[in-house]
Amino acid sequence: MNSNSDNVLSTRGLTKVYRDFWQRPKVRAVSQLDMTLKRGEVLGLLGPNGSGKSTAIKMILGLLQPTAGSIDIFGTTPDDPAVRARIGYLPELSHLYRYLTPHETLELYGGLFNLPRSVRLQRSAELLEMVGLAEATHRPVGEFSKGMARRVGLAQALLNNPDIVILDEPTSGLDPIGRHDVKEIVRTLAQAGKSVLLSSHLLGEVEDVCDRVVILYRGQLQAEGRLDQLLANREQVRLTLPEISAAELEAVCAGIAEKTGKRPGVDHPVMTLEEYFLEIVTRAGASEAQKRPAAPTMAAFLKNDQNDQPDKGVQA
Repeated sequence: MNSNSDNVLSTRGLTKVYRDFWQRPKVRAVSQLDMTLKRGEVLGLLGPNGSGKSTAIKMILGLLQPTAGSIDIFGTTPDDPAVRARIGYLPELSHLYRYLTPHETLELYGGLFNLPRSVRLQRSAELLEMVGLAEATHRPVGEFSKGMARRVGLAQALLNNPDIVILDEPTSGLDPIGRHDVKEIVRTLAQAGKSVLLSSHLLGEVEDVCDRVVILYRGQLQAEGRLDQLLANREQVRLTLPEISAAELEAVCAGIAEKTGKRPGVDHPVMTLEEYFLEIVTRAGASEAQKRPAAPTMAAFLKNDQNDQPDKGVQA
């Protein structure tokens, strides 16, 4: 993924205290949070329920005012309408108009961004293809399952070709194939230079796609860093060998034991359950001559440099 060191988002001492009717401090939801998001990076925002993740996201979006501290997005504040036009947001719960179709839903949101109708039509078609809803374009959203509605919400979050994409539990309600597709979309967005802030309770999917993680507990930052640094066990070394005979393996282990005085443990690499599931489904689909692509087709407009997009519009 892109390792560009330029920060597109940073918070310094970010604090939010909820007060009661008499303005007495009630809950300190976020306390002194310092966090950065770089261009082309996927940052995981983690923590148990009540840790302040949603409050932090709402302050970044300008939906809540901080009690203290600062937020810098593209060199300005979340209150700037031009900044909001460069952010895509998928909330944890998507409230869609049940009588509108996916096409009509994206038309509506495209109008809020002042996108020309021709651009709205093109982007809607590309996005619905990307999220796997091309065949359900003209069905009312009220008929959709939770997973299908989630796909519409993801398309809406990308409609304005954002520089920063904030995803709150993006795979909620999706089956394993849908979760895999969303992760592929996130990876491709980062490769295209977009920055992704991902909040999720599914630690496996965070580990699959995130470059760095921020872990909150009761509003305070507890850990931050790259996953390869945080998760590495420096006290052990894993040696991977190609397939060899039992006699050759025994000779290798005996040689290591002779040199170090410690006999190594031996096991076989194990794929994840998700990888195994997808392999089985792909194999079954291939037997019916319906093999699905390895990754969703990314909408072409999302691959373009934002500086070359004069038609992004400004959010109303």
